[in-house]
Formats: sequence, C-alpha cells, structure tokens
Amino acid sequence: MDVLLNEEEEMVKNAAREFLGGECPPSLARAMEVDDLGYPPELWSQMAQLGWLGMSLPESLGGQGLPLTYLGIIMEEVGRAIAPVPFHSTMVAALTIAADGSQEQKQSVLPRVCQGDTVLTWALTERDPRFLPETIATEAVEQGDNFVISGTKMFVDNFGAAEKCLVVCRTASASDGDQGISLFLVDTGSAGISNVPLTAIARDKQSQVIFDNVSVPRSNLIGQINQGWPVVQAMIDRATVLLCAQMVGATRKDAEMGIEYAKNRAAFGRPIGSFQSIQHLCADMILWVDGAQLLTYEALWKMDQGLPSSIEISQAKSFCNDKCEAVVRSSQVIHGGIGFMMEFDLHLWFRRVTSWTMRLGTSFEHRSKIAKALLDQPGRVRLGMNLEPVP
Repeated sequence: MDVLLNEEEEMVKNAAREFLGGECPPSLARAMEVDDLGYPPELWSQMAQLGWLGMSLPESLGGQGLPLTYLGIIMEEVGRAIAPVPFHSTMVAALTIAADGSQEQKQSVLPRVCQGDTVLTWALTERDPRFLPETIATEAVEQGDNFVISGTKMFVDNFGAAEKCLVVCRTASASDGDQGISLFLVDTGSAGISNVPLTAIARDKQSQVIFDNVSVPRSNLIGQINQGWPVVQAMIDRATVLLCAQMVGATRKDAEMGIEYAKNRAAFGRPIGSFQSIQHLCADMILWVDGAQLLTYEALWKMDQGLPSSIEISQAKSFCNDKCEAVVRSSQVIHGGIGFMMEFDLHLWFRRVTSWTMRLGTSFEHRSKIAKALLDQPGRVRLGMNLEPVP
C-alpha cells in the first residue's frame, strides 16, 4: 500500500490549492462568521463547476466516480484555506444517499448536488453525544404512508443553508435482530421544524434543530425500516475520515505560519528559530502533522479498496485530535502574544482545528474502540498496516 499521492492526485491537490488560495483569503472566513447564510453562493457555484461536489459521486448522476481519496485531497485543501463552505456536511449526506438511498432518491438529489444547486446536511447527535444506537431518542412514528418525526438534534452543520437533511430516528425498540434505528431524508422547510443557531468556537454554522410532529413521506426512508444503524455507522466513518483530512490541511497551514514566523521574528539579535527550544517545537509540529496525514490517507485507501477501515479511521481521528491540537497550540506559543490578537489571522486556524477535535468522537472514544478491537483478537498486535498473529 502506497499512501503517498500519485502524479494525478498531486495535480488535483495543486489545482485546488491554487484556486482556493486566490478565492479564499482569511477576510472571507471572517466575513462569513457574521453572515447569516455562512457561505458565499458564488464560491459554491465555482466549486461545482470545478467538479468538486461530484468528485466521488456516481458518473451516471453527474459526478466523476473517483475514489474517496480524491475527495479527501479536496477536503484537505478546503481545510488549509479554511474555506467557509458547507462542503463537509453536503458530501457526507450525498455519499450516504449514493451508497444506501433508493434509485429515486439518488436521481432526485445527487445531480442537483453535483451542479451546486442543493446543500445537504445530516442530524445525528442528541442530548447524549455518544455515537451509539441507544442514545437516539428522536422518534419517527408511522402514520399511514408517512412517518411523523419528533425530537431534538444538536450541532447540526449548516442547517440554515441546507435544503435537505438526513435525520437519524428511532422507529422501534432495539431487538436481537436490529437496533430499531431508521434514517430519513427531510426537507428542511417542512412544517414543524425550528432551528436555533449555536455559537461554536469555530464560529461556523451549528444549530439545535427541533422536530415537532414533522411529517415525512415513507418514500424518504433511506434503506430498510429499523435497519438503519449500519447505514449510520458507515456515514459516521466517512464523515470522520473526511474531517480528519480537513483538520490535516488546516493544521499544516498553521504549522507553516508558525515556522515562517520563527524564521523572521528576531529576539536578542537573531531569529527565534535559531533557539533550540523553538527548533524542537517546529520539528514536532511537522512530525505530528505528517503522522496525521499518513494515518488519514491509510484510512481513505482502505475505504477505497473496500477493506475494513473503521479501526484505521479511529486511529486517524484520535491522533488528529491530540496532535493537530498540539500543533496549533505550539504555533501560538511561537507567535507569543500576537497570536492571540483577534486582528491577527492565526486564531482563525486555531479555533477551527480546536473545534474539529471535539467533533465526531473524542480521543478517548476512538482509543476505546481501538482497544476493544485489539482485545477481541487475542494474541494479535498491530504490525505495519495489518493485524498479524504473534508467533
């Protein structure tokens, strides 16, 4: 397995970096933090024209059908530029529809996503933030040809900008055969939906969404009734690894800013980068961001190969949570007091990376998952890229 980018992937990466470097200055991120919509529609349209919104969606529906690694490359550059666009939420929902939706659902939604005409999101988290079926309390009750949804979802990305939302609901009590979880495609303008904006450290568009007897047609069910938890797990995995790619991009940019500052900031008659303590910080930052990137692309590669990847995704996220946060904190240390000034751009990256470390699972949750996988396979240890038996 080679997780380094090939020539074609490098071309995609360089093209994305050049485009976003010209179209997404830090001033745009600042402006969108106080904008009601939260993203510039003209930039979204340009991304659609470049083919990014359909990068890993089926060719038959207007996409390019490329491996998920290509989407990860774009996501990394979006993170590097801290581009204020609903890219992550839309791609996670669109990929779920592409994987598990009906043919009618795919044809009605995905071409519009590829064209940039539709923004999507998904709603999972509730009062208990753990990603377990027993934490889902939002109910969908069958009434004739419809389901009626009632409950509250927390930290829903870009709900105010989205046209449709994938909502995880409980449709039955858990049994030996299933978890009683179902997934529905809901129009965000439906009667009975209210949206309460939340203020997150990243100042992106997060919402508390309340569903009060919201009627949804049976045809909007994704997959089979009561059998939705495996679909949700796959959605979480895709969301997590793409968020890791976004974190890697933002973290590397933050590290580069810190290293550049160390080269040019003089103290005691010489650049601060000549001091050993600063040199060690800079070396650690690059080691950590490189490690996060390699783990992320290993997970993406395994997903593209159709191999089990859940543990690799948890390895990437737990590492990113710890080390990406360590990188942006180290960059703040190198910058000193200026790094904490709101007029200085560094905090734009710091706040976003810090916020992303708290989403889609903490380090403890992902380490617990890794440990359980190891304990469930007695006598096995991780060697290289695979779990091999101990002689």
